[in-house]
Amino acid sequence: MPEQTWAYNQQLAIHFPSEDILLVTASPVIKAVTNFKQVSKILEEFDVEEQPDTMLESRFPNIKVVRSGVKQLKSKEHCILTEDGSQYVYKKLCLCAGAKPKLICEGNPHVLGIRDTDSAQEFQKKLTRARRIMIIGNGGIALELVYEIEGCEVIWAIKDKAIGNTFFDAGAAEFLTAKLIAEKPEAKIAHKRTKYTTEGRKKEAGTKDNTGNTGSALGPDWHEGLNLKGTKQFSHKIHIETMCEVKKIYLQEEFRISKKKSLTFPRDHHNPSVTTDEEVWPVYVELTNGKMYGCDFIVSATGVTPNIEPFLCGNNFALGEDGGLKVDEHMHTSLSDIYAAGDICTASWQQSRVWQQMRLWTQARQMGWYAAKCMAAAILGDSVDMDFSFELFAHVTKFFNYKVVLLGKYNAQGLGSDHELMLRCTKGQEYVKVVMQNGRMMGAVLIGETDLEETFENLILNQMDLSSYGEDLLDPNIDIEDYFD
Repeated sequence: MPEQTWAYNQQLAIHFPSEDILLVTASPVIKAVTNFKQVSKILEEFDVEEQPDTMLESRFPNIKVVRSGVKQLKSKEHCILTEDGSQYVYKKLCLCAGAKPKLICEGNPHVLGIRDTDSAQEFQKKLTRARRIMIIGNGGIALELVYEIEGCEVIWAIKDKAIGNTFFDAGAAEFLTAKLIAEKPEAKIAHKRTKYTTEGRKKEAGTKDNTGNTGSALGPDWHEGLNLKGTKQFSHKIHIETMCEVKKIYLQEEFRISKKKSLTFPRDHHNPSVTTDEEVWPVYVELTNGKMYGCDFIVSATGVTPNIEPFLCGNNFALGEDGGLKVDEHMHTSLSDIYAAGDICTASWQQSRVWQQMRLWTQARQMGWYAAKCMAAAILGDSVDMDFSFELFAHVTKFFNYKVVLLGKYNAQGLGSDHELMLRCTKGQEYVKVVMQNGRMMGAVLIGETDLEETFENLILNQMDLSSYGEDLLDPNIDIEDYFD
C-alpha cells in the first residue's frame, strides 16, 4: 500500500468520523507515516513504518480494510468488484494503486525487479549466494544498490553518460562517482524517514495474498536492515558501462550454443579489461555497446509505470503522456467522483514554474493528503485552494551516504538555454549548484551538510532579483542567511 494511501485515509477519517471509509488493498501491510517533521515551508522528513492493516482499523473505527485486489471498476454504477467476489458501492473514490516496475524481460527467473518489501527480501536472499550481479537502470533504486552492495562484483549498465541522470548533472555525478569507486570506511549517517518491520509481519497481518498484485511500494532507505552482502570478502567492486542498454539476455545453455565470448570483470576502472571470462554463469547479458558479461542474476531498475490496468476496462479515463490518470488541480480524474493520487496519476493542471511531478514518496504523501482534502471539500460544498507544497519542487534524500536536497528546476528542466549555473564544490564534502535565470534562482542541488536548503527554498519562492550578489551567493566565507534575514 503506497504512502499516499495512509495520508489519504487518515485525512478522510478525521473529516468524516461518522462515514464509512473503505480501504481496498491486496497488501497485508500499510505504510504508516510517523515522526513527521516540517524542515522548512515545503521540505519535510518523516519515518515510514510498515504495519499490519489492522492498526488502521483500530485507530480509526470508521475505516474498514478490505483485503483483496480490485477486479473491475464500474464508474457509471459507482461500484468496484474485488477479486474475492464482493461488490462495494462508493460516493467518492480515490485510486492510489501506485506504479509497477518496468522489467527489461518478463518471465526470466534470473531477472529481478525490486519494487516491494517481498522482492527486496528475495533480492537479499539471492545476493547471499552471488559472486557477480548486473544492475540495469539509472534511477534511485539503482543508485542506492550500487553503493550498498558488498562482497559481490557489480556491473552497472546505464543508458546515460553519467550516473543518476534523473537527479544530477555531470558535475554532481562526477562528485558522487569518486565516492562510489572508493572504499567505504566511514560509518553511515543516521537514516531518517523509513523503517521497515519485515520480521513477523506476515504472521501479524495474516495469510499472504497470492493474487500477484503489486505489493507495497518501497520508500527511501528501503535497504536499511537488509544484509546486502555477497559471497566475496571485499567491500565493493563496481564497474560502470555507460551509454548502453540491454541487447539480449542469454540463459547458460543459449550462451554455450551461441559460441559468443564474455568478458571478465574489469580490474581497472580507467583501463577496462578485454580478457575472455572462463567462468560459467547462470545468465549472460549482451549490451548494445557490444560487450557481454556473465552474472548470477540481473536487477532490473529501469523505472516504473502507473498501475492503471485494473481500472481501465469499461472506463474512459483521460490518460497523460506518461500513462498516468490525468488529474486536475483538485486531484479529480476525468470521470465523475473519481480522484487519484501518487504514482498512478499525472498532474495535468497549470503548474508552478518551479514545480514538476516526479514519482517520489514525498509527492505521494502530499498528493494523498491533498486529495482527501479536496474530496472532503467537494462533499461539503466548500472551495479549496491548491496546496502550498505544489508551489515548489522540494525533495530530501540520501545517496552514497550524502544528504541530497533537490529544489525547484534543479537540473534546469524546461528552462532552455536561457539560464546559467553557479557551482561550489569541496571534494568529498559538499557539492552546491544553483540554477539562475534573469537574476532569479530557479533551482538548486545540495549534496552534503550545506545548511543552505531553507535559505535557497525561500529565494526560489520569493523570486528576488539576486543579480547584485553575484558570486557571493556561494562564497563559503559569507553566511548567506545574514543577507536575507
